[in-house]
Amino acid sequence: MVDKKQINVSFVIPVYNEEESLEELLDKIKKVADEHFNKYEIIVVDDGSTDNTWNVLKKLKRELYPNILKIYRFRRNFGKAAALSLGFKKTNYDFVATLDGDLQDDPEEIPSMIDIILEKDYDLVSGWKKVRHDPISKTLPSKIFNFVVSIVSGIRLHDFNCGLKVYRKEVVKEIKIYGELHRYIPVLAHWSGFKVTEKVVKHHPRKYGRSKYGFSRFIHGFLDLLTVIFLHKYIKKPLHLFGTIGVLFLIIGGIIDAYFLGVWLLTRTLRVRPLMLLGIFSIIVGIQFISLGLLGELITITNREEEYKIKEYEE
Repeated sequence: MVDKKQINVSFVIPVYNEEESLEELLDKIKKVADEHFNKYEIIVVDDGSTDNTWNVLKKLKRELYPNILKIYRFRRNFGKAAALSLGFKKTNYDFVATLDGDLQDDPEEIPSMIDIILEKDYDLVSGWKKVRHDPISKTLPSKIFNFVVSIVSGIRLHDFNCGLKVYRKEVVKEIKIYGELHRYIPVLAHWSGFKVTEKVVKHHPRKYGRSKYGFSRFIHGFLDLLTVIFLHKYIKKPLHLFGTIGVLFLIIGGIIDAYFLGVWLLTRTLRVRPLMLLGIFSIIVGIQFISLGLLGELITITNREEEYKIKEYEE
């Protein structure tokens, strides 16, 4: 077993209007890191806070954590994915731990999550807030969201959006996140060939402030799921998507118009009816979708640069 006292960890924390929780959060992280790890750094990204968060961070860095705390501030609120992406770029150590800045994630879970990576050769361990201290307005939509993502993505996790995660450095350096795709980090990692699992973690009630997310995040989440699926399955073969839709329209239109052709051959009389027009319309739409897919293929092959993830090599 690897001695964790030989391990170096980068902590990445995106924050937005969390001035009251920062001192307590950093103190908890420091206690855990001092006890379990060799070297560590804490990277905090202020996602355009409108309160006193940035001034608190500067004071904490100057007075308590001059050598281990790195702080960055966006000009405006760009979102959690942007904050994580910047934090990932700034990491230097072999393991990366992320957690939210609201004190609901517990840093004491991180050493045991690293144990899972080391002992079972995983690349990412995602937290599972099995017992949540949130209102039903958050927990019920979250359960539905996690169930749908689990089915669609093929990776069976209970909590995709938990902020508490531990990664090998290779994961955060390879996956690209933007917009709202932070919800799908385990999916993106899994589809990139990394081994992903989850661990039940403690979840604390919110101590300060209020949640920054409303119901709209679940609508955005499902739209982002379509983006993730498209980028993964069809970005290099758009004809498979648009062509399939086009063929379905062609089949529907062909069946409808074949029926009317049969009527005309048998009776030699035929009136224009709405169903016939629907068949003609379906054929036209099918041809358009297939043409769109072919154009996509032309664009893709012009700009194609294959990216295959190499796990290890010898030269």
